[in-house]
Amino acid sequence: MTDSAIARRARRHELNLFRRYFDLAAAGRKRIEVRVRYPHLADMAAGDTIRFRIKGTDETCDVRVLRVVQYDDFEALLDSEGPANVNPTSTREQQLANIRSIYPPEKERLGALAIEIELLGA
Repeated sequence: MTDSAIARRARRHELNLFRRYFDLAAAGRKRIEVRVRYPHLADMAAGDTIRFRIKGTDETCDVRVLRVVQYDDFEALLDSEGPANVNPTSTREQQLANIRSIYPPEKERLGALAIEIELLGA
């Protein structure tokens, strides 16, 4: 069997986003999505797609995953990926505070994922 025959099949993930981040992703302005390294995201890889949804609405936005990088914490992620790629409308300090308001310290200790994305159908 060839490598291409046993190649991993792309997966589709569905993730909720807050409005402010959803709008950036839907406009193609958000290049990096930040998540905690939860077990259910362990198989996410380049080539996968993500359907972002605003919880409680029918609004969705589809993106392609270009790469996934693991970091020890959110500070290392922002320093390496660049705050403007995560949220071009906020400073690094604002973003760190916002991310930590979503994910408490015990979640951050699981590690952080930087998911590079591109808008589909743009």
